[in-house]
Amino acid sequence: MARTCLAVVLAAGDATRMKSSKSKVLHEIGNWPIISHVAQAASRAGVGKLALVVGRDADEVIDAASAGQQIPVHPVEQKERKGTGHAVLMARDIIAEGYDDVVVLYGDAPLIDPESLIAATQKRAEGADVVVLGFRAADPSGYGRLIERDGQLVAIREHKECSAYELAIDFCNGGIITFSGAEAVSLLEAIGNDNAKGEYYLTDIVEIARARGLKCVAIEAPEADMMGCNTRAELAEIEAEWQARARHRAMLSGVTMIDPQSVFLSHDTELARDVLIEPQVWFGPGVTVGEGAVIQGFSHLEGASVGAGASIGPFARLRPGAELAQKAKVGNFCEIKKARIGAGAKVNHLTYIGDAEIGANANIGAGTVTCNYDGQNKHLTQIGAGAFIGSNSSLVAPVSIGAGAYVGSGSVVTMDVPDDGLAIARARQDTKPGRAKRLREKIAAIKAARQ
Repeated sequence: MARTCLAVVLAAGDATRMKSSKSKVLHEIGNWPIISHVAQAASRAGVGKLALVVGRDADEVIDAASAGQQIPVHPVEQKERKGTGHAVLMARDIIAEGYDDVVVLYGDAPLIDPESLIAATQKRAEGADVVVLGFRAADPSGYGRLIERDGQLVAIREHKECSAYELAIDFCNGGIITFSGAEAVSLLEAIGNDNAKGEYYLTDIVEIARARGLKCVAIEAPEADMMGCNTRAELAEIEAEWQARARHRAMLSGVTMIDPQSVFLSHDTELARDVLIEPQVWFGPGVTVGEGAVIQGFSHLEGASVGAGASIGPFARLRPGAELAQKAKVGNFCEIKKARIGAGAKVNHLTYIGDAEIGANANIGAGTVTCNYDGQNKHLTQIGAGAFIGSNSSLVAPVSIGAGAYVGSGSVVTMDVPDDGLAIARARQDTKPGRAKRLREKIAAIKAARQ
């Protein structure tokens, strides 16, 4: 964007209707705070600075808006709630620094498309002084209407103030307004509060601008882009829309999802082409999946890296720090935490691998546990390339199993095993002929006596 642009993001509202102990803009969509999505959209649209109007949970809101953004975020506090016009005016000093465009965004509307913001600034560049984003509503009841005449916007009319003619209009106010930076402070200061609530409404800026001979226009964007979050039900609706968009983008990039609606993605999920995702898979933050990997059903991944051609699940859990090299396999009912699984290594069944390094082509038998915690500290288990760990073994860390080594099934290994060594750490079997029959007879007699 060649023009200089300031975004004023309104994020001072309470969470009264959310019935929440935290600001509504801190609730998450795609495992990321709502306000972070808004700030990211502004950044992608080419905004040069972000003025963040804060109130409740100010420090947390500022941190969330700043996280991962390339543009400076300047917070301003709104101590009193006197309407949207009053809220924007809290950023008066920043607006007065001088920008071609000032765009007002809402901190609880995370679905706004950067392209819509760019379209608004283009309209400004073409000569419009005020640009309002609107949408066509299938049911416009309750929405403010955008009143147009001869191709220009003449007013934003609240639903309850509309005439019968105006109520038939389906072009509704989306709330997002872009206006001339040179006129911004003067327009905002002219907004009055002569209304039932005694509040300063940003929507009045259109009629104020028109009275000054300034040009106002409205442009259309999808209704979903304007969705704001005031209740938990609306939060769920926005999540569903965001997930649908994220899944669609992933599939267009070459990812196969057998049942897309059952797959949950995070804002930073990275899926390479030819990845196959089966039903009921959950991706938490910080997951990357390499080309051609398969994520089988009912698996849960968070903070994990999956190499090309690897296979996960079904019913597998990868926790933060799990790193799988190419063609590694983690099978059903396995959990991996802070562990590196080498190329071609197999962790197939009912196994916990935590704080560990597993060499290439090693085989970890069913029921194996790396005993990494002593009640105070975590310890490392190292398993060399090509090693074979028999089923139902417990590896008590810190311990090292050498390359090519074998551990007998049912072993409790407490000492290092050298390369190509064989470790058997279990009691010798003692078989008593006929003892089982006598034992059953004794148990039956006890039961009979009780009856």
